[in-house]
Amino acid sequence: MYHDVCRGAVDETGFRGPGPGRYKVSRARFGEHLEALAAACGAPPSIANAGGLGDRWMLTFDDGGAGALDAARDLARRRWRGHFFVVPTLVGTPGFLEWGEVREIAAMGHVIGSHSHTHPPRISACTPQEQHDEWRRSTEAIAERVGAPVTVASVPGGYASRPVARAAAAAGVEVLFTSTPTARSAKVDGCLLLGRYAILHDTPAARAAQAAAGHTAPWLAQRASWQARAVVKRVAGPHYLRLRSAMLARER
Repeated sequence: MYHDVCRGAVDETGFRGPGPGRYKVSRARFGEHLEALAAACGAPPSIANAGGLGDRWMLTFDDGGAGALDAARDLARRRWRGHFFVVPTLVGTPGFLEWGEVREIAAMGHVIGSHSHTHPPRISACTPQEQHDEWRRSTEAIAERVGAPVTVASVPGGYASRPVARAAAAAGVEVLFTSTPTARSAKVDGCLLLGRYAILHDTPAARAAQAAAGHTAPWLAQRASWQARAVVKRVAGPHYLRLRSAMLARER
């Protein structure tokens, strides 16, 4: 799971601030990752479908930041395909892709999917109707602009839950990527749920390649950290995001 690929300053693409900045990689580091992934995995990344994972690895890019176009072009030069998840209400705003660029990415053969309609801070805390609207409105808006059905999505902010998955399934999503660091898959109302290994700004290329190649150590380490944060999220509730932002700001 990648987010933004940056040419220059971190805040020039995607969401701004220290929190989102943790998930952005420089263009140079991204190139190192691609070299390591190619060497470790052999076969190119595959594309998700409702039938399952097969024995291949995948690449996903959340948020639809402006740097996604560079990432898409880098993959296309290798004849690789990835999944690019966009937020319709953010497309065309500063730091994010334009609709013409989204279509350009689709024309390269990449999958364009939904990352919700408005990227709510905690989609799992939204009402069932709000969750359904987030998925339905986003898939319809993207399909209209790209000219193809949208059946793949990723959960914004890492706030996945069964109700969120059920709402996605009701809106026609067949494959839903979460931020849970697990290689296991599950199904909710026919929608296939897939976990992901998150790439951070300082993730070494060798570590990313090990995760993609199926080595257990990177996944176990990230899952332990993820589980610890999940406890804090449950205890802090709506205050978690504010506390996290304050802590990250102090680390700068």
